[in-house]
Order: sequence, then C-alpha cells, then structure tokens
Amino acid sequence: MSELKVNKISPKTACGTTTLGDSGDTFTIPAGVTITNNGTQTGFGREGSVNWQTSSIKTSTFTAASGEGYFVNSGSALTMNLPAGSAGAIVSVSDYARNFATYNLTVSPNGSEKIGGIADDAILDVNGQAATFVYVDSTKGWINVQNVEDSETGQSFMTATGGTITTSGNCKIHTFTSPGTFTVCSASLQPFNNEVSYLVVAGGGGGGYDVGGGGGAGGFRERKSPVTPYTASPLEGAATITVSATGYPITVGAGGAGSTGAYPTNAAAGSNSVFSTITSAGGGLGGSYPNGDGGNGGSGGGGSGHNQTTSGGTGNSPPVSPSQGNPGGDTPAPLASTDTTGGGGGGATATGSTALYPAPGQFTPRAAGATTSITASPVEYAQGGRGAADSAPNQADGGANTGTGGDAAGNRGGPTANHGAAGGSGIVVIRYRYQ
Repeated sequence: MSELKVNKISPKTACGTTTLGDSGDTFTIPAGVTITNNGTQTGFGREGSVNWQTSSIKTSTFTAASGEGYFVNSGSALTMNLPAGSAGAIVSVSDYARNFATYNLTVSPNGSEKIGGIADDAILDVNGQAATFVYVDSTKGWINVQNVEDSETGQSFMTATGGTITTSGNCKIHTFTSPGTFTVCSASLQPFNNEVSYLVVAGGGGGGYDVGGGGGAGGFRERKSPVTPYTASPLEGAATITVSATGYPITVGAGGAGSTGAYPTNAAAGSNSVFSTITSAGGGLGGSYPNGDGGNGGSGGGGSGHNQTTSGGTGNSPPVSPSQGNPGGDTPAPLASTDTTGGGGGGATATGSTALYPAPGQFTPRAAGATTSITASPVEYAQGGRGAADSAPNQADGGANTGTGGDAAGNRGGPTANHGAAGGSGIVVIRYRYQ
C-alpha cells in the first residue's frame, strides 16, 4: 500500500474539478479523523446536522434556513416558512414555551411544494411538540422524520355543502332552518379537522288554552370542536361527531300548534331535530283548562291554572347528558282554590315558573334558554313559553328557528285570546375548520 502525504490538493486548471478515484472505489476515513466543511456540499443527500439557534428564540413569523433548528416562544399563533426544497434539506423546530396547543405554529412550504405529499401547511398544536422536516423529492416534499408527539403531514381540511353557508375566521358555518342534507364532499387527512361543532335545537311546544300553561322549549344540544373556537353555551358537551365523506340527513323540527279548545283538546308538542347520532326532543305541550297537565319533552310544558291542581311536564325526556332541557311549572295544591296563571314552560337552562297570583292580564316570566355564538354572534335559543292569567292578551308564538315554547291563552274570548300560541321551529347548525 502506497501513501501520499500533501497539504493541499487543487485542480490542474483554475476553477477546475478534481476527481478522487474511479467508479467502484472505496475511500475509508479512519477513526479519530475530523472532516470540516467550510464550503457547499452537493450530492450527499441531507445537508448536514441541525444547528440549534439557541441565541435567537423566535417570537414572530420567520423563514427557516436549511440545517438550522429553532425554538419558538410566542404569545400568539405564528408561522415558520420553510426554505425552497432541495434533496436533503433539513429544518427542526421545538416549542420553547410549551404552549403550541394555545398558540399554534403553522409550518408553511415554499410556494406549491408539499409537506408529507400534500401541498398545504402543517399545524403544530401540541404543547411541547418538536418536529424535524427533511426535503426528499417533489412527490412527497418535506417529510417529518422525528416528532415527540405524532407524525406531521401537510394540513388538509374538509369540504362540504348544505344549508346556508357563512364563514367566521377559519371556520365555515352551515345553518339549516328547514330539512336538508349536510354533504361532506371530501374529508381531511387530519382526523381532528373532521370533528365538527354542532347545535341541534328541536321545535318548541304549543301553548295551552284558557289560563293555560306555556309550551316547553325544544331540546337543546351542543358540541364544540377544539379546532373551531367560539363562545359556547353552558350546555356544551354532547357527544363528539367526526364526519366522513358522505351525506348526513338533517331534520329540523316544527313548532307545536297552540291549543284552540279546552282539555282534552290540547296543544301539540314540538317535533324532534336530528343530525347524525344527535336527536333533540320536541318541547312538551302546555296544559289547557280544565285539569290539563303539561306534556313531557326536551323541556316540559307548564300545567294549566285557574282553580285547579296540575303538574308541569318532565324535561330532558328522553334523558341525555348534558341535559337538553328542564321541567315545566306546576299549579300546586295550595293554589288550586285561587284564580292563578298557568305554569310556565321549561327552558334550556331554567325550570318553568310555578303558577302565580297576578293581576288579570299577566304572564309568568319566560324560562331562560341557552346562548351560544356558534353562528359567530350570540343568540339565545330554547326559552320556555309563558303561562297566562285570565284576560292576558297578545300571547306570542315561539319565533321561527329558536325552539322557544308558545305562550298560553288568557281566556276563551276575544279575537286573539282564544287559543294558545305556536311553538317556534328548531334549527341545526354545523361548524368546522376549512382553512
């Protein structure tokens, strides 16, 4: 074996190329030898190890350089722009403040390049998450080769049709005020982006006749997905729904008709609203004179008043968790010898009012519903209908697409006082992230 000892090897001509060996040759670097690269390498695959930039913690959107690793510490969501891809380019990032779940880091490829085969952003949203991306080729682009939580690919989002579609920030909102179909045209490759927020409110019950009970509110059920921020109601927490690429029939319950005659010619209960596995029960009917109890439902209807003992209907019927509504108000025995109002219908967050001794022409207070901003602004749904005293005028319908119970009639005389008011129809709202 011959040995060559020199201090420098240079090409024969200026700016020329020096070739070491021939095809099939092997060069061995002995243990203990250090090779330092002060120039630019090509053809070696990855461009070297990551150098962590510990002296420059990132607090705002930035563009990464190949071969560097970054710690991110921000009080708001920000973006790391990846450099133009070349085979072997490597970038790493880590959650310095352990708050990516609150302040997501968006990892954005250069132009139309890909992350994990998808031409879209990736989102790091787990506290303490760290990831290393290596650019492979134009087919898959940047591939995450190391992650402390789960493997990252390019972010993708579901697409869907149906109902009236509006947007709020990064979310689309599909509102159904009548029956229809929520059709998922394409699902996201990221399962968490297929979990939807929803509101399902049933039709309210109709109000009773002649010092009758108020109609019960339609059942109220809500779920807030972690990827669709908004201010939810206190009743949020129904079952998770993760959708796939198919059609989901939507049922929007009608409000129940008000009573036009004495018991047993009662008002009608509201109808159910349905989305996927979630059914909200129609509101219970308001009782009518004489001896008319309130009906059971999402919220119960109020019992009739006017010198009798009656019971309000049961709420949250059938039972679900969280509760979809409350009982209607009673006319208890101590009040049975007194000319009272009917009981109020139950609401989403309050029991219907017990019968009162008001002056003629009064109603019981309306039981509170539940307020949610799933449609991008706060709206109260599923209030209870009002129980009526003798001669109470101008009873009100529940209102379209609110699920509110109808008011009771005060007595059987006059052009508007001779029948209970109708319950309000229901509504279904679906919200999801689309960008």
